[in-house]
Order: sequence, then structure tokens, then C-alpha cells
Amino acid sequence: MTDATVSEPGHRLKPLTPVMLRELSARSNVQGAARSLCHYGVVMLVGALIWKVSATYGVLWALPLVAVQGYFVAFLFMAVHETAHKTAFRSRGLNLVVGYLSGFIVGLPYEYYCLFHWDHHRYTQDPDKDPELVVGVKPKSDPQLAIAYSGLLQVAGRLRLMLGHAVTGKVVVPWIPENKRATIVTEARVYAALYALLFALSLWFTSALLLWAWIVPLAIGQFFLRPYLYAEHTGCERTRSAFQNTRTTYTGTIVKWFAWNMPYHVEHHAYPSIPFHALPKLNEIVDGEIVYRGRGYIRTTRETWAWFRRHRQGV
Repeated sequence: MTDATVSEPGHRLKPLTPVMLRELSARSNVQGAARSLCHYGVVMLVGALIWKVSATYGVLWALPLVAVQGYFVAFLFMAVHETAHKTAFRSRGLNLVVGYLSGFIVGLPYEYYCLFHWDHHRYTQDPDKDPELVVGVKPKSDPQLAIAYSGLLQVAGRLRLMLGHAVTGKVVVPWIPENKRATIVTEARVYAALYALLFALSLWFTSALLLWAWIVPLAIGQFFLRPYLYAEHTGCERTRSAFQNTRTTYTGTIVKWFAWNMPYHVEHHAYPSIPFHALPKLNEIVDGEIVYRGRGYIRTTRETWAWFRRHRQGV
């Protein structure tokens, strides 16, 4: 997971100078706090509104808010991602706190994801080594493709994997090194125990608050998150150049804010040491080198859907 400084044959890469890279790579506790507190604040606000509306008028009236909450809860995945790079904050401790908390909320063990994502950066678009492709859903029909875009299979798969680690005590996926497997098992058991505790407390207090403010929104939110994630690499080249194997999608300010600027995904893969808040400035420098450009997520989703249809197995 190194910063790009060289180009592949046939592609001109405009590298940053050492001074530019050093300036852009400066991490900030203030920027990280502003982004995370805003994101968590919105989640808490909408959650409170769900509780108030459902208690006053019934849960049916709160369903629109549940859908809105889904977007914000699911996109806490972006906090997991940025803290996995240890670039959300200058403080390592703050990265870990926000990373573990966000990972717990979205059902993605933090330490496991850090190792998974490390190999994704090392082997981006390598069908045999990129974990995102190894565990990725390979739809063979339009119904299967629609289910894949719902994101529910992906969530079910990672929860099943986590429970497998917790119950069996074994980790066999290749992106987890031998010396880290005990940590991954312990992490999975802690997550599973905490989920069980919250479930028991909800039953004890006969409360459905967590169901409607967290669990159901997390499931609904995958319908927003999965198309976004497919836009990052689907249909791009299978080369080592981040400027060819990744897509930057140009979108609105709100989307960029709650995605922690990761629509600037070429920039992130080319220079992963640069924190989220500096990616817009980096885009101004390397924009002319970007090969794959998405023009909004609706249009890009149509393009990635069409790509899957053309390349699905058996076609």
C-alpha cells in the first residue's frame, strides 16, 4: 500500500513532488473530529427522530426516517475505511476508537477489515489476490445481479465469516497472516458477545429502538452503499496503475461529505497516505491523469450494471 510515483508502460503518471506529498499527507485531529462528530451526530439525530415519531404516531410513520437513517448508518463504513488507513486523525488512539466503534455499528470487525483492505490495496483488481474480488458476488442472472446490488449478501457473508471465526476459533482466509489469526478470533468473539448482549437488553426492556434506529436502517442502507462501492473499480483495467484500475466519481457535496471524500477514489488508491480532507486538493493536481471518471452515481451505476451483465459467467 505505497504511494504511486511511477507509471506503467503506455501511461504517463504525473507524480507529486516530495514536498507536495508531505504537505498533503498532513493528518489532522480537527478534520477527523469534525467529520466523525458530524456523521455520528446526524445518526443520533435521525435515530432520536425515529424513536419520537414511532412512539407518538407508530412505526409506519417513521419508515421514511428509517430509510434516511439507512444511508447515514451504512456509510459509517467510510469511517472504518479511513481509520483503517490511520489517516482520519493524527492520533493513532482516535483512529482506533472511531474505527472500532464504526466497525461494530456496521457489522465489520475492525482488525479483520484492516488486513483485508491492506491486501485490496496491494492487489487491486487482481482476480486471484484482491480480497474484494475473491469474496465478491459473481451474479449469473439478472435476479442474482439485483440481489448483489442490494448488498445484503455481502453483509450476510461477512457476519457469517465473523461468527465462523468466533465459534470455530479458526481463520483460513489468505489475507490474514498466521501471527494475526488469534487476534481476529478474539475480535470476532468480542463482537459476537456484544451483539448478543444488546439483543438480550432489548428483550429485557421490550424495546425495538435498536431494531428501527440501527438494524433495519443498516440493512436498507446497503441499497445505497453497494452501488457506491461497485463504482470504485467495476469495469476498470486490471493493471497495477491506480490511474487505470480505479474510478473517481464526480458527485455532490453531501455525498462526498458522508463518504469521507472517497468518491475521489483514484486519488486515494494512488496516494493512500493522503488523508480524506486533502483529496479534493489532490484531485486538482492529478485530475488530468484519471482514466475512469464517473459522472454521478446514478449514471455510474447504470454503467457498472451493464458491465456485470456483459461479463457475468456463462455469457
